[in-house]
Parts: sequence; structure tokens; C-alpha cells
Amino acid sequence: MIQSLQCARTFATEQFHRAWSAVRQHPLQAALLLPALVLLYVLVLIPFTPGIGDLRKAKAEAPSMLLAADGTVLAEFKRINRQPVALDKIAPHVVNALIATEDRRFYQHHGIDVWRLAGAVLSTLGGDLQGGSTITQQLARNLYPEEIGRATSVTRKVKEAITALKIEAVYSKDEILETYLNTVPFLYNAFGIEMAARTYFDKSANELDVLESATLIGMLKGTSYYNPVQNPERAVQRRNLVLAQMAKNGHLTSFRVEVLSKRPLRLDFERQVEPLGLAPHVAQYLRSWLIAWADRRNFDLQADGLRVYTTLDAKLQKAANLAVTKQLDRLQQQADGRRKDEPQRAVLQAGFLALDPRNGAVRAWVGSRDFAQEQFDHVSQARRQPGSTFKPFVYGAAFMQGFDPSYTLMDQPVSIKVPGGEPWTPSDDSPPSYEPMTLGSGLAYSKNTITAQLMEKVGAQRVGQLAQAMGVRQSKLDLVPSLALGTSPVTLLEMVAAYGTIANGGSYREPHLVLRVEDRNGQVLEKFEPVTEREPAMPRQPALTLVNAMRGVIDRGTGSAIRYRYGIQADVAGKTGTTQDNTDGWFIMMNPQLVAGARVGFNDNSVKMGSWGQGARSALPMVGDVFQQAFRNWWIDPKVEFDIPRPRPPPPPEPEAEPAQQGDPIGDLVNDVMGKIMRQFQQD
Repeated sequence: MIQSLQCARTFATEQFHRAWSAVRQHPLQAALLLPALVLLYVLVLIPFTPGIGDLRKAKAEAPSMLLAADGTVLAEFKRINRQPVALDKIAPHVVNALIATEDRRFYQHHGIDVWRLAGAVLSTLGGDLQGGSTITQQLARNLYPEEIGRATSVTRKVKEAITALKIEAVYSKDEILETYLNTVPFLYNAFGIEMAARTYFDKSANELDVLESATLIGMLKGTSYYNPVQNPERAVQRRNLVLAQMAKNGHLTSFRVEVLSKRPLRLDFERQVEPLGLAPHVAQYLRSWLIAWADRRNFDLQADGLRVYTTLDAKLQKAANLAVTKQLDRLQQQADGRRKDEPQRAVLQAGFLALDPRNGAVRAWVGSRDFAQEQFDHVSQARRQPGSTFKPFVYGAAFMQGFDPSYTLMDQPVSIKVPGGEPWTPSDDSPPSYEPMTLGSGLAYSKNTITAQLMEKVGAQRVGQLAQAMGVRQSKLDLVPSLALGTSPVTLLEMVAAYGTIANGGSYREPHLVLRVEDRNGQVLEKFEPVTEREPAMPRQPALTLVNAMRGVIDRGTGSAIRYRYGIQADVAGKTGTTQDNTDGWFIMMNPQLVAGARVGFNDNSVKMGSWGQGARSALPMVGDVFQQAFRNWWIDPKVEFDIPRPRPPPPPEPEAEPAQQGDPIGDLVNDVMGKIMRQFQQD
């Protein structure tokens, strides 16, 4: 069909040029034929201009919004950086300047100003090139640049005129003005009068005075040539010409124009950056999926005003954003002080994720410390070694085989044979005690030697299978003995999902973000219910046993800061993690209603953190802050407990350092001494 129309247009164009040649050779004979050919030419071009349906759709164009569960706006999906405003919210000076300068007979014509067009033709034939486009014709070009084009040709002008007539049939005059002023470009990624007012004068469109209005309208003749930032003299000359046109149209007196023309150009310029919203990484994560969803249903995500409700909790998301920023700022100071002699500053990054283990609904997602500086998502994209946060899979596999938390292993040096390689000899920061230690204590204090011995008894195959069943489903796991200490890189999204399985009694729930999609009128287009069928990853009883063992991490082990620093006495369980040489710090904590985890590290994993990079010191404060607020404000119920009895929490214990293969003994000693001094001071 399109090919046929193009052929017809080509034929009509050829006939038109032949007719023009005939006019010059036989003017009297061709005079009667020429109007018919012109009419044919116009008729052939009509299908190549936007239809009435397209115009109506453009009239109602609105960006789609990404919303939290409570309706809080998280992000907008739109084509350009534009903030539409109603005509009555635009200063009258702007409208007066526009009509006086661009289209004095705007309210008298129906899209084409015949008198102005005739004058432009005569001027052009006389050597003075002039345009005769009305505001409506300019709007046609702005709305449909691809269909109409911008080439200086008869075809473009005819298509522009046809589209203008169609626009006048669909839009009222005020709607044309409003749409035009909201779509016209003003450089610096500012589209529409509202963004232009903010960019050049740091105010809203309804606050523009007559000089500011004339300056912006003056730019429309050539935004680059009359750019008030780069070419202030030209901008002033053009502004004064607009003022003179306003006087001719009766909006200003000659005396007023004379006074205003002497005033300097006063700009308050600042580029407008699109607001990132509360969860920019979630918007980035969902964008391609939403575009595909909209395409399948014949919607335009950037124009149809869809309302996409997510599972995010706006309050938790704000708390998570603040917790990540506050902790990373504090850690960055330590990193900068430690690496001050290095020429390039290494920037710390983090990811944070919280979800509801009962249904997999994601409640908070922070992909980096600053989306404007770092679009890489440290929740779903970054794969790093999880360190000791992987150990619960070893203990879970053991409990499934009948081991009990009271089962003991000797705390002693370990050497495990690796087929075809050197023996694996894991160690801890502290020397072995050569005494029996229960599995519960081995997990609570994150003993590498105890975990390694348990791994040898359980087998890497079973541990890997359990981890995958619980949620580590995208990353490849190397089924070797060292997997017990988290040597295979995974994402934070996978790890938090797996801990959600533990908190949910061994049933996996796939993390999900979208609740429903509505049209602009609130009509539900599709709901996305979480999978309700139970997907058991491990039997319920061993899962509860694992929960009980992981309570010890918080009550007396490496995560005890949750009790003594954050004052959280609710039923929580978790695990810290620190990788080789303090490269990455992890902490994940769970409650029957919420699971949250964080990871901290440099983008370049060859850059190491000091002892402050251990999971209990780098990642734990982010999770602790969020849980503290969640319990304090009753966003989750602090009285809810796991379905297995727990001993009452003991008095606040002394903090335990998270072991890694290599630590900072002096830093650990200083931190421990300072902690004891502070606790003694509080007791006194």
C-alpha cells in the first residue's frame, strides 16, 4: 500500500513538472489544465500526512507514570524533557508576543494565512526570502517532523498546509496555542515554555514578565542564532523587535517599548535536569519490559498516560535511599583518607534490596549511591563474591541431611584435598582453639574452618543445588569446596531472594515489581498477581532450624550490632559476609515480613577496603537503619515472630568482627577498645 502511494506521488510530481513546462511553452492552453494537476498533486499527498486519529492522539499525549504501591510517583516515561502547562498558567505576555510576532491573524484564519502567504511569495520572488507559516503550520512541523520533513520544497509546504487544516479541524485556537507553547524546543534539552522559563530565568511560565516573554519568543526564529546565553547581543536585538511587534498589535505603547528596549538582558540560566525520582534503577530495570508489554497491546508507553503500579513501599524506599547515602558518605571519607596519596579517587558503591518473603514483592531497591553518576545497577547487574553470606546454604544442606545445630566439629586447622589441584586450607582471623564447637556457634561466629569441614561432609553438589533452588538461579556456581565461603560471584537480587526463601519456611517466591497497569482513566488493563503455588526449595522443618541458627548471628555473633547499636529486639536473623582482603562487605537480615540486604565495595574489585569494609561495619548499618525505622514506625509488625520458639535475647553482647581471609588486626583492636569504652560510658 505504501509503495503504491509513493508511486502515485512520484507520478503526480512528474505530471506537475510537465504541466509547468507546458505552461511556459503554451500558457493559454495549459492554464485550464494546471489547477486540475495541482489539485491532483494535493490529493495524492493527503495520505502522507497525519490522519485525524493521529492528531487526536497527539492532542491527548501524556507520559506514563511509574508509581509506588500507595500512588507516590517514582518516575515518568516521556519522550523529551517537557513539563506541560495549561494556557491559563502561561503569562499573557507570552501569548501576546507569540501572536504579534509569528501570526498576527491567528484568530482569523483556519490554518493557512492566505494574505501572509501571498506576501511571502511576492517577497521571495523579489529576492527577500520570507516564510509564510502560521502558528498552526509550525505546530504541524513540531508534532510531525518525520512525516512532514524540514526540507525547503513545495512538497513539504503542501504537506504542512494540509496538516495545518486538519489540526484546525481537531483543535480549538486555545488548544493550538497551548500545544504549540508546550512542544516548541528552546535548546539545552528544554522543550516547551515551562522548561524554557525555568532554564533561562529560573521561574515558572506564569511568572514571566514582558521582557522575558519577548526574549523567549524571539528565540523561535532561530534558537541557536538568537541563543541568549551564547549570543546575548543578537538576543537583545531580536527581543526588541518582538517588543515593537507587540506595540503594533496594540499590546504595548511606543513609550513603553522605548523604555523596555534600553534594559539589559538579565538571565538566571541553569540547565534543567530531569528529576530522577525515588527509584531510578527500578525505572531502568522495568523500562524495556514495559515497552514490550505496551507494544503487544498497541499502547505507547511515552504518550498514552499509563499508570504502572509497583510493589515498592515509598516510605521504605526513602529510608533505604537515605541509609545508603549516609553510610557511603561516611565510608568514603575513610577510603579517601586511606588512599589520599593515590592520583585517582576510588569511589565506593553499594546496592540495597528489601522484599516481602511471603510473596516476593520488592519493597525497596537502591542500585547505586547516585543514579546520575552511576547507572550500573548493583542489585541486579553486579556479580560479586558473597563471602560468608553464602554459608547458610551449607548449614541448610546439612540440616536437611539430619545434622543438628548442636552437632560439634573441632576448631582446628583444615586441609581439604581438591582433585587435580592444591589442597584447600581455609583459615580464620583468630587462631584455632582446638576445642569442639557446635554448628550453631560456627554459623553465629562465621568460622571458616567449621564451615569447610561441614562442606566436606555435605558435598558441594548438594550445597549448589540448594542455593539454586532457594533463589541463586541466574549465576553459575562452581561446585568446589571453596564454594562454602562464597567464592562464586552472584547478584544481591539472587541472595536476598534466597534469604526470602529461608524466611518463608523454605518456599521460594520469585521477586516481582509490578502490581498492575491502568490506563489514564484508572481502568485496570492487567493485574500481575504473584505466584501463589508453593515452590518448596527445602523442607519446612530444616528451614526453621536454619532460621533459629541464624538468630544466633544477631543475638551473639557477627551481626550483634543490630541489638546493641540499633536497639532492635524484634525476631530477626541474618548473616554478615566479607570477601578476600575486605574487597566486598555484605549483610542480609530477615524477619517474617521483610528481608533486606546490602553489599558495599569498589567498582574495581582490585581496590580493597580496610577493616572498616567488613560486612558488619560497611553493609550492616544500611540494613540496620532501614529495619530500625520499619519497626519504629510500624511499617512492619515488631511483634511478629518466626514459627519456631526463640530464646529471649541476652543482654547486649560485645561486637564480633566478621572473619575474612585477611584482616586489619590493629584496626580491629582499636574498634573493639572504643566499643568497650562507649558501652562502659553508657552503663555509667
